[in-house]
Amino acid sequence: MSGNALGDARQRLAAKQTALAAALVAGAPTPDGFDERRVAIARSALLNKRAGEVAHTWPALAASLGPQWRTIFRGWAAGRPPRGSLRDGFDLARELAVTRRLPEAAVAELAEREGHFYYDGIRPPRHRRWTPSFVRTPLGRLRVQLMSRAMPASAASDEVPGTK
Repeated sequence: MSGNALGDARQRLAAKQTALAAALVAGAPTPDGFDERRVAIARSALLNKRAGEVAHTWPALAASLGPQWRTIFRGWAAGRPPRGSLRDGFDLARELAVTRRLPEAAVAELAEREGHFYYDGIRPPRHRRWTPSFVRTPLGRLRVQLMSRAMPASAASDEVPGTK
């Protein structure tokens, strides 16, 4: 095989691999030449594995959703490429909070993570510095975060100190 033909074959193989990966984890259609049923089985297994990883990283979120956890997670994750269990959990919990479907038991877990990590929804989460931060929980309560420890802010005020 000549160098050009080998390079073309490698490019075709890389394109097929990319298309298969997108079908397995990002909701893309099954590429030509692959068995639709087998790809669907593999996709389902990968979604279950991903749900387990997120449940391990976000135990209160998974436990608070109970038997509906896998169904809710799979519905949310289908068509979304994995971004790691911490980010996936953040994104799902925030979406549930915005739509007022985040169970009360998971609210504290999300608030603690919001205080421990800076996450803008775009870049990977990174640990916050030692400076205190003031974070609103999904239910609107103000919490003070310091070194990943959360404590309720003064019940008498919803103002963040030093912002007037």
